Amino acid sequence: MSAESQALAGILLLSLVTVETGGLYLMKLWRRPGTSTAFQIGFARAGHAHAAVLLLLGLAIQPYADAADLDGAIGWLARTGAPAAAILMPAGFFLSSTGEGRDKPNGLVALVFAGAVVLALGLTCLGLGLLL
Repeated sequence: MSAESQALAGILLLSLVTVETGGLYLMKLWRRPGTSTAFQIGFARAGHAHAAVLLLLGLAIQPYADAADLDGAIGWLARTGAPAAAILMPAGFFLSSTGEGRDKPNGLVALVFAGAVVLALGLTCLGLGLLL
């Protein structure tokens, strides 16, 4: 495993601890019915799930990023696309649903779409790097 993959894997593993504690936030929403809208609970669940899955994906792709041996910006994007999406997408879900009684997302929902683009670019770079 390269030094880059090892360092990023360590960061991603530690980040999973924050996702675990984020589960406490979900429990708070469920234990206090009436304090959050169904929309807010749904977006909190989506944010929590996306964070965990994308961090795990970020861990899983590190050996493939080493194998692809890509350089420069494309190599960086291939290695960090999923971890970056693990920040952007959950942030979009959580931040766009904050505020008392909110029943639709605010403009920060754009972070969800930005994360999807970063994820798609990173996975495309990595996939092509492995095939070519």
